[in-house]
Amino acid sequence: QVQLVESGGGLVQAGGSLRLSCAASGLLFSTYAMGWFRQAPGKEREFVARTNWRGESTYYADSVKGRFTISRDNVKKTVYLEMNSLKPEDTAVYYCAAEVAGSYKYWGQGTQVTVSS
Repeated sequence: QVQLVESGGGLVQAGGSLRLSCAASGLLFSTYAMGWFRQAPGKEREFVARTNWRGESTYYADSVKGRFTISRDNVKKTVYLEMNSLKPEDTAVYYCAAEVAGSYKYWGQGTQVTVSS
């Protein structure tokens, strides 16, 4: 079955950096667009970033543009989210997801990111 496993979350001070990873199995990873989402306590889940299947086209939420970078390694079947200049408002559970026919069908279990002020 399809599995997406996130890692790399943790506690970091404002202004710091983290790199999240999402390892995929059970799907032909190189054919899927991948996305990162996040959900803060008491808030709706929100889109963060997306990369197409080759990693050549990326798209970001305005709130993270210029600070976060999404990338992928199709050999390792892994998608990454490099997060710099972190702010307390970036605190959330971060999820990766695989896109199927325009909607995100497969989701990971999430990894907690906490940014202290």
